Amino acid sequence: LVDWSSTNALAVGLEDGVYLWSACTSKVTKIQDSHTFLNDIASVGWSPRGKELAVGITNGDVLIYDAATLKLVRRLGGHASRVGCVAWNSSLLSSGSRDGNILNRDLRCQEDYVSKLSGHEQEICGLKWSPHENELASGGNDNKLLVWDTNKTTPCFEFNQHIAAVKAITWSPHQRGLLASGGGTADRTIRFWNTLKGNQINCIQAGSQVCNLAWSANVNELVSTHGYSQNQIIVWRYPKLSKVVMLTGHTTRVLYLSVSPSGESIVTGAGDETLRFWNIFPGVSSGVSSYENPSLLSPNRLSIR
Repeated sequence: LVDWSSTNALAVGLEDGVYLWSACTSKVTKIQDSHTFLNDIASVGWSPRGKELAVGITNGDVLIYDAATLKLVRRLGGHASRVGCVAWNSSLLSSGSRDGNILNRDLRCQEDYVSKLSGHEQEICGLKWSPHENELASGGNDNKLLVWDTNKTTPCFEFNQHIAAVKAITWSPHQRGLLASGGGTADRTIRFWNTLKGNQINCIQAGSQVCNLAWSANVNELVSTHGYSQNQIIVWRYPKLSKVVMLTGHTTRVLYLSVSPSGESIVTGAGDETLRFWNIFPGVSSGVSSYENPSLLSPNRLSIR
């Protein structure tokens, strides 16, 4: 469980707690909170400004920590089971649970949540707000991909083309209403959707389980991470959908992915108990992708246990 904040801090969720790694100082700090971590951690997510960290746990609660003091400031209920994904926009925190519901929470309000979205029949395993914050995409173990409008509690669109769980979701920062999703082991596809019209616009066979997707903000490319059998990381050029590079190194499926605040690097995590850092995208002002320098593609291996 990893998430990289806008302030360049990496949150890593393990069974015994949450660890924060500063990319600036390389200092590692554990959030010391023995009472709240009696339950296993199921998700972590930074707020857009990097001032709050949301932690979803297996009993259905969401914990909010102050990034400066590392103290618990809110404990939010409402779910009946584990909270496997969280997603922030500038005003709301959304949480998705094994109970099949999504709860939208406004930390300015006393209530635990301000709206409930019920459209999935099984666990929510993917959740992402669009860059313009007017749409929320959710993926479930029921193989559904749903798109929600901020002002409605019923989905605007329901896509049923995937034939396995939809955990991997990413929005394009370059084109409004362009959404990508990836399916699990029985599916192995990456599909592209137009959420302005509600239709599929493309589909590619990835060859293995799609665990994560992330669109580069610096260049029109996206990265996917995969499971069996190669546990690979692939950078795709859009809209051609040609492979820019395929990277290997993890020995088990690459379950976790987060992008650095500069947009140039990613961190990946897997069941092999390592985090790996890769420079795969160009800088904002650069015209040359970092993958063109082979030395930058060598991962730095960081053991998390």
